Amino acid sequence: MILNKFSLTGKVALVTGCKRGIGKAMALALAEAGADIIGVSASLEEGSEISTLVTKLGREFHAYQCDFSQRDDLYKFINKVKENHPVIDILVNNAGIIRRAQSLDFSEDDWDAVMDINLKVVFFLSQAFARSRIAANRGGSIINIASLLSFQGGINVPSYTASKSAVAGLTKTLSNEWSASGITVNAVAPGYVVTNNTEALRKDEARNQAILDRIPIGRWAAPEDICGAVTFLASPAARYVTGITLPVDGGWLGR
Repeated sequence: MILNKFSLTGKVALVTGCKRGIGKAMALALAEAGADIIGVSASLEEGSEISTLVTKLGREFHAYQCDFSQRDDLYKFINKVKENHPVIDILVNNAGIIRRAQSLDFSEDDWDAVMDINLKVVFFLSQAFARSRIAANRGGSIINIASLLSFQGGINVPSYTASKSAVAGLTKTLSNEWSASGITVNAVAPGYVVTNNTEALRKDEARNQAILDRIPIGRWAAPEDICGAVTFLASPAARYVTGITLPVDGGWLGR
């Protein structure tokens, strides 16, 4: 009975940015819990590794390509998914980018690129998801991927910090508006994870050691370390959990 509350059997989950890293790990974890997956990335194909892994679990995988930096592509994707998949139970807003430069030198183009993908896309995908679920009088789960920089300032990443701080705030306001309709809205804030986005930090020997010294668990996270929180928030076990940003950071914020 208790285990059934964590099951996603019969559910459909849309995961953005699922070709690699955290997104790939989350899509696979949701499939392992029983969900069919709609995956979207800028270069995702049906024969990709995540597609193969999900189908080996006996779950369906539907691949879509979308360049979220292009506004027209975003809305074409939204309309196509609504047409092809009228029922989506879970939305995981994972797609994101980062640009690094000192604030004195940060360009407007880099600012806009990060804010568009990390924040605007999150809002409008969530809006489309909620409209569909509310019109059908059905609940659902939205899980946004925030960051430790939803709580802290970071160094040389002004647009990323601003976008992820905004994701935490947006999570609260959407929860306030939609929870009464049965749509829970939460965020997960990963700590320092081994992904493409953190490669520059890991290659900086001094910075890498400073990060490790701050993490009580004593290591960087693997993408799979983030999956338990996401699967929980997507499941019936979390039906009374909404409006939170849950850190999964190896103890970083508690230090």
